[in-house]
Amino acid sequence: QVQLVESGGGLVQAGGSLRLSCAASGRTGSIYGMGWFRQAPGKEREFVSGINWRGGNTDYADSVKGRFTISRDNAKNTVYLQMNSLKPEDTAVYYCAYSSRWYVDRDSATYDYWGQGTQVTVSS
Repeated sequence: QVQLVESGGGLVQAGGSLRLSCAASGRTGSIYGMGWFRQAPGKEREFVSGINWRGGNTDYADSVKGRFTISRDNAKNTVYLQMNSLKPEDTAVYYCAYSSRWYVDRDSATYDYWGQGTQVTVSS
């Protein structure tokens, strides 16, 4: 079992920034991929960003490209999502996810464990 704990969500005005963190613990593999997804009220969960094991390969949804940055610290088993220039449409519950695959993947079905989610609210 792998446990994921997100933090860093909150309320921010449009144009502001937030940094989300996700700490993994438990039976983490020696190599694993991580991703961030989000779900707004009445909408399906969608891919936001992903990062491979070494951090050299990242992927972003078009809606956040240029504004969000994903990174990871393998020594701390932690992945981060720096969110800048936030917009009201970024409002959602953000989830981090763990994949036993080392590469980046946009398909939520390839992720094995999920965090409990952290609320991000952007006011206009």
